[in-house]
Amino acid sequence: MHQDVAGMNVEILIADGMSDDGTREVLEEFERNCPGLRMIDNTQRIVSTGLNSAIREARGEVIVRMDAHTEYAPNYIRTCLQVMKETDADNVGGPALTRAEGYVAQAIAFAFHSKFVSGGARFHNVTYEGYADTVAYGCWRKSTLLRVGLFVERLYRSQDDELNLRIVSSGGKIWQSPRITSWYWPRATLAALFRQYFQYGFWKAAVIRKHRKPASWRNLVPGASILIGVVLLLGVLGAALSGSSRWESDFMVDWIALAGLYFAVSLGAAFLAARRNGWRFLLVLPVVFGTYHLSYGLGFLLALAYQPIAWDRPSYMRKILTAITR
Repeated sequence: MHQDVAGMNVEILIADGMSDDGTREVLEEFERNCPGLRMIDNTQRIVSTGLNSAIREARGEVIVRMDAHTEYAPNYIRTCLQVMKETDADNVGGPALTRAEGYVAQAIAFAFHSKFVSGGARFHNVTYEGYADTVAYGCWRKSTLLRVGLFVERLYRSQDDELNLRIVSSGGKIWQSPRITSWYWPRATLAALFRQYFQYGFWKAAVIRKHRKPASWRNLVPGASILIGVVLLLGVLGAALSGSSRWESDFMVDWIALAGLYFAVSLGAAFLAARRNGWRFLLVLPVVFGTYHLSYGLGFLLALAYQPIAWDRPSYMRKILTAITR
């Protein structure tokens, strides 16, 4: 409602996941007082189904996605349209700027922008402008979405990455501009961060399984590193049980080298982030880095052992996975 949309014909569609905390009453009040705003029932309570419902209902030529846990500059919509016109890209968006309150939440936000966490993903780079493989949220012509297809509704996470992969694979272009400004509020606790990135890793594997290729090599690194570490530890255990002290020693040296390399790089990345944002974060940043990587990698490996895209029949395992991955 605070957007600068003078001279534009704008409608606001809000997909609500059947909220029971008073949200619906607030939205109904806005509907009565704000022309052009409509609430849509997202009965399946999944991000992708809510997005698709809103896209199908939309009457405009351009779709701008704006998630609820984010703050937007007043010129956000206008700048999206300007950048789309200037670049003729199929999807435009800005970098994922962050805002946080509290010591741990700020450390999580600082780690979010570290290359050690992002693997060099461009939407984590707040100054990058140019072609990218994904952007925060997105702005598309509706005709583009109808051409490449809407969000995959079986994906509970990473549905935006999967859509962007289809756009790029079909010859389309994605453009990031720092002029498109919004501020994402990251998770405030390590437990919440672990759950979030465990789910990201789990559903990223589903995207890779669907397309038979990763959007980027960085998607594979956390899971591969954990897998190598586990294999080395199993080698130590197996050698110990078989009485082969030489193999036990070799496996242990390799595992220590791997763990030592990770610790050294983590400490170096923490030093760089703390130098920019405050030395009081130096000791907690390696813990935050580890939470990002361990949760994502474990979720990814779990997904490799189970096919989330091909769930056909209810099972006890499916109930457990549903509880921890959505």
